[in-house]
Amino acid sequence: MTKIALLGAGGKMGVRLAQNLKPSRFEVDHVEISDEGRARLKAEVGVNAVAQDAALADADVIVMAVPDRLIGKIAHTFIDKVKPGAALIVLDAAAPFAGEMPERGDVTYFCTHPCHPNIFEVTPDVEAQRDYFGGIHGPQGIVCALIQGSEEHYALCEEVAKIIYGPVARSHRCTLQDIAVLEPALSETVGATFALALREATDRAISMGVPEAAAHDFILGHLKIELAIAFGIFPEGKFSDGALLAIDKAKSVIFRENWLDDVFNLNAVRKSVADICNPENA
Repeated sequence: MTKIALLGAGGKMGVRLAQNLKPSRFEVDHVEISDEGRARLKAEVGVNAVAQDAALADADVIVMAVPDRLIGKIAHTFIDKVKPGAALIVLDAAAPFAGEMPERGDVTYFCTHPCHPNIFEVTPDVEAQRDYFGGIHGPQGIVCALIQGSEEHYALCEEVAKIIYGPVARSHRCTLQDIAVLEPALSETVGATFALALREATDRAISMGVPEAAAHDFILGHLKIELAIAFGIFPEGKFSDGALLAIDKAKSVIFRENWLDDVFNLNAVRKSVADICNPENA
């Protein structure tokens, strides 16, 4: 039986993964160093943590459910204890893209990350609609990259990824650079920043006297149709002449010229992942 060592099993993400792996075909050793995490693992998953060295000794696959900025640093502490031919799965591209993973030619490195449930995928399942993160009820896409290793290991690691992030609607094979462009550049540098800017703009409208409930209804409703038009989800829809004029006038006010070139420059992406891994140097 294929054996998985799940590192950080008692953390918030680790517990999600442990719950999804529990009914799988894999034998799982759960590793958690904190007393709080061990207690959470027992209470929420019904399993006990084991010693890391024992888990790593026989592991065919190691899944690192640890903070993104610590992936490389933690990997350096145990890589010598991993058996040849094992596969190491990381859940974020920052550390490997920043060159922080330890050199070990006889070990597979694989990166996977959730896309989170698509806002336009309609389902009558209320629980799926409320699963904003994914990995519980809401189907989601995932991205996967084989950093080093065999195609056989790609298939094995993708199988694990589909389980830990399940239910999975689509699995996209990418390069490590692709995933780094998707996050942090697209989803965080742009997406999260835009989301918070929208909230700040909404709060400004509220401060000018617009009722809060009306402002939230208005912007969230408009965002749905505007995103549907922008992404071609609603092909028969189009922006009005007035909207197009407002958009044209707003671009030079809100955005610097060539901002896309600045954000998606690969040197900027590398700097961003380096800052994530080493925030003290940011």
